[in-house]
Amino acid sequence: MEILQKDDGKNGMFYVEQDNTVLAEMVYVWAGTDKIVIDHTDVSDVLAGKGVGKQMLTKAVEFAREKGLKIIPLCPFAKSVFARVKEFSDVL
Repeated sequence: MEILQKDDGKNGMFYVEQDNTVLAEMVYVWAGTDKIVIDHTDVSDVLAGKGVGKQMLTKAVEFAREKGLKIIPLCPFAKSVFARVKEFSDVL
């Protein structure tokens, strides 16, 4: 499953699309030039239980590492994954 990304410099999202329909999304907003705030995650019932949320967060962490960014997880889902996956703590 491919995790895609859109970013306009102010807002962005990691998402999964199928047949031109977004089935999962993790939405973020830029906070300055060195931070993104993940404020919403939604996964369609079609993809429930397939680990898509964690895959999107993994992509967000990779993006943050590549760009030298920090992530502020306001979304309860993202916050819970950061609490469990210590390998992601370098971008907090």
